[in-house]
Amino acid sequence: MDKYKSIDAQLVGGNRDPGFTASQIYYLTRQILKLTSHLESHSGDYSSQRGLRKLLSKRKRLLIYLFDENTALYTKIVKNLGIRGLRGR
Repeated sequence: MDKYKSIDAQLVGGNRDPGFTASQIYYLTRQILKLTSHLESHSGDYSSQRGLRKLLSKRKRLLIYLFDENTALYTKIVKNLGIRGLRGR
């Protein structure tokens, strides 16, 4: 988790505002990683699978918004978090 704390400090720049788009993407990514590790050992947990799909779609919507508003910050977030970028954008 130390890696993600340092990423949070880099991305947000000390701004702990939970409404900031970069912060929301960061926290959603942490939740997605937790659910993914949970589902590796509990593959039949369909409620968690549904929750994971909801989190992934919310993060995707936020990434689309961020790409439209601030492309430089979008590329920085995608690179630092190690997530795949949006297709066709």
